[in-house]
Formats: sequence, structure tokens, C-alpha cells
Amino acid sequence: MSHWTLTLEPDGAGPAFLRIARGVMHDVRRGRLQPGQRLPGSRAWAKELGFTRNTIVAAVAELEAQGWVTTSAARGTFISDVLAEDVAPAKRKGLAELGLHLPPEPDFLQTRPFVLPPGVLHFSAGTPDPRLVPVELLARTWRRVVRRGGRKLLEYGDPGGHPALRRALAQMVREVRGVAASAEQVVVTRGSQMALDLLARAVLRPGETVAVEALGYRPAWEALRLAGARLVPVPVDAEGLDVDALARLMKKRRVRAVYVTPHHQYPTTVTMSAPRRLALLALARKHQVLIIEDDYDHEFHYEGRPVLPLASADDAGVVASIGTLSKVLAPGLRLGFVIAPSALAERLVRLRAVMDRQGDHPMEATVAELLEEGELQRHVRKMRGVYRARRDFLLQRLTTKLSGALTWDLPSGGISVWARVQGAIDLQRWLERALARGVSAQPGARYTFDGREPGALRLVFARFNEAELGKAVEALADALPSGRWSQAARGA
Repeated sequence: MSHWTLTLEPDGAGPAFLRIARGVMHDVRRGRLQPGQRLPGSRAWAKELGFTRNTIVAAVAELEAQGWVTTSAARGTFISDVLAEDVAPAKRKGLAELGLHLPPEPDFLQTRPFVLPPGVLHFSAGTPDPRLVPVELLARTWRRVVRRGGRKLLEYGDPGGHPALRRALAQMVREVRGVAASAEQVVVTRGSQMALDLLARAVLRPGETVAVEALGYRPAWEALRLAGARLVPVPVDAEGLDVDALARLMKKRRVRAVYVTPHHQYPTTVTMSAPRRLALLALARKHQVLIIEDDYDHEFHYEGRPVLPLASADDAGVVASIGTLSKVLAPGLRLGFVIAPSALAERLVRLRAVMDRQGDHPMEATVAELLEEGELQRHVRKMRGVYRARRDFLLQRLTTKLSGALTWDLPSGGISVWARVQGAIDLQRWLERALARGVSAQPGARYTFDGREPGALRLVFARFNEAELGKAVEALADALPSGRWSQAARGA
């Protein structure tokens, strides 16, 4: 009970034991003390309040007599779970009752997350497998770093991120991603979503236009809208963002920024072709447009060498590149980063200091040490092999069970497959039947700007082992709606 301190009436307001009892009653009425909450022991409470133990015992007896507390010799004294209506804790007034009114919520904030029943395999969950996180290594390194860093590591630090992690990330993007960045151009954030939010706040004024991929990542769109951006979709095809369509858009209206996922386009997984990458950079230079590059899964590329980020060819300072360690380690660690031109990076740090002060410096220092010692790189290589094997297994099972229902292109990287639905399938009914069999998958409409259904599914393979992937595909196959088409598909 050290977190609760009783407020007493002033001396002269009656006997001490009654003042204590009335103080408890008052705190129950206003909700400071909750039903079932334990009161301090009589000796400890007497010492804290400066009264004799007999005074405390008398106060508790008064409270018990009036039904405010229950006592047990073995367990202690507790606020009663059953309080009369006239002594029940008071409810806080609502904002409207206080004369305060919240402004209308934007439409995109009114959708609540869908909570799946326990035991359901979420086939579209875009996260890595948490069972593969090197927990013991992470814990050992954290303990070593905190012991070595001592109290200094637990104090306020650089809002741009722990200096060791900024240096380590700058070295990583120079060596692996070909981006000539200094530590000062790296801003560490709580995940890629915060990185995007900071960029939107830093560069956008309300009402300015941002071009986005017509098939894309809805949380990114929502972060941009939250900053007041007006979003305009640009088509995506087998070569990524249609840069010619973007150029036509720029002739019609002023575009302040463009948000793209060029390495593995989200959700189709296609890689933006080299001619389009060069054309996009030239277009951004010409029109002074900021390219927000979301390089969310650079580490997971399986066919040949990964394509370098747009930021690696940016000689005009028009690219801000977002990265994340969530898919390398675990999303719960909330570690992302931005590589940005120096002036923009400095502004991001100032914004970060206002909205969040700083990140988790002990964890940031831990990850920095894992990078410096090569441990994180070894983990990435291991995960790349695991996820490639899972990709291949999923495609083999899809070929066996659903080759007549779905088609797909081999994803060269990433953690998912973009599967296109064939024939006259009632996709909504199919997914409802699959959910009843313990598997949830999101339809392609979840990723379209206008909400129209493109007839596709995003199937994530990284999160599940082979047994789970086999079970998920089996459930999808079993859930196919009955009819001539689905029967043919089953026999394929």
C-alpha cells in the first residue's frame, strides 16, 4: 500500500480514529481505494500516520461495523467487495457532463482492431516468428550492458537514439545497403510507425498532397492523414509504382511527398525496376518532392543480391529511408530508424524530444552491442534460411492443395505471398468458412486505397512452422465453397 497515502481531516475535527475512518470512506467514494484493495497492517499504518496501534485498530473496527471493510486474521483488511449503493465509489463524470466535447474522430481512426478468438492461426499477420528470437542472448547482453553502463545508461540521453546504436546502424546501412550515412543522419525510433509519424510531422503542412501506392500499407496512410495530408493513390504493377502515372499527377497538382515500398512492394512483394527507380529519383529532384522510402524487410531477400535502397543513389537529398529491426528481432522491442538528410534528421530529433523524449536506451545499447559483435548479423542469416524454407514449403503446399484456386509469383524476398484468386469464388464466404476452421486471412481489399476487392490474399509464412503452414493451407482448401469450380480445384 505504499503507493496510497491517506489524507486526514485537520486536527480538531473529531477523534483520531474517526478522522482515519472518514478518510478511508472519502477515498473509497472518489475511487482512490477500490473494492478488494488491501489496507496496510495496523503496525505499519500506525507508524506511517504517527498514531498508536490502538487508534488504527479502532478505526478499522469502525469501518468494519459500517460495512466498508472486511477483515481476516490470516489475510488482513480489505475494502469490502459489496458496498451499499449509497456508499459505492463515485463514477467519474463524462467529458460531456463537464462541458467538454471531443472533436469528431477522423474516419480512419474509427475502425477498431479485429481481435481473433484464441487458437486461430492468423495467416496474414505480418510479423516474424517470436519463438525464434534469441531471448537468452538478448537477456545476457542486456544485463552486461546495463551493469557496465550503470546509472548513466538509466538517465535521460540523446532523443535521437543511443549514440552506440546510431553509429552501428550508420555502419550497417553503409556496408549492407550502400547508403553513405553518418551517425548524425540516423534517428532511432520506437518502430517504423513512429518513424513515419515523425517524418509526416516534420515535412507536411495540413492539406498538402502525398502520393501513395494504390495497393499498400494502410497504417502508413493513416499516419500521413493524421498529419493532415491529402493522399492520392498511384497505380502499382509488376514493376512497382507506376512512375509515369506519378509524373502525370505532378503536372496536375503540387505533390509534397511520395511514400513507396520499392524493395518488396507491400503487399504484392514486387521489386521496383531499375528504370523506374532512376525515373522516380529524377522526378523527385525536378519537383523537389521528398521520397519516403519504407525499406521494411531489406534483410529477407532470397533470390540473388537484394536491390539497394533508393537512398543509396540519392545525391540530391530527396530521400528519407525508414528501416526497422522489428522483423529482424521482434515487434515488441519497438526499434525502428530513419536515415535522412542532415537538416531533416536534426528536425526529427527535435520533434522526438517533444513527443517522446527518448527511446529505451538500455535496449538500444544492447542491440548496438549485438550489431558490433556480429551476433545480430548471424541471427539474420539464420532467419533468412528459415524463412526461405518456409516460403518454399508454403508454395509447395499451395501447389498441391490450391493450384486451381490461387495463382502467385515467386516472391524474391519478404515474409509473405500475394496470392490471386481464380474463378468465380465468393472470397468473403471462403474466408468466413476458413475462420470457422481456425484460420484467418485478410482479403486484398484490406490493402487497396479505395477498399475495392482485387481478388487476392496476403499469406504470411514467416510466423509459422511447417506443421502450422500445412494446417493453414489444409483449412483453406477444406473451406472452399462447394460447387463445380471448387470441386475441380480440389481435384487439381
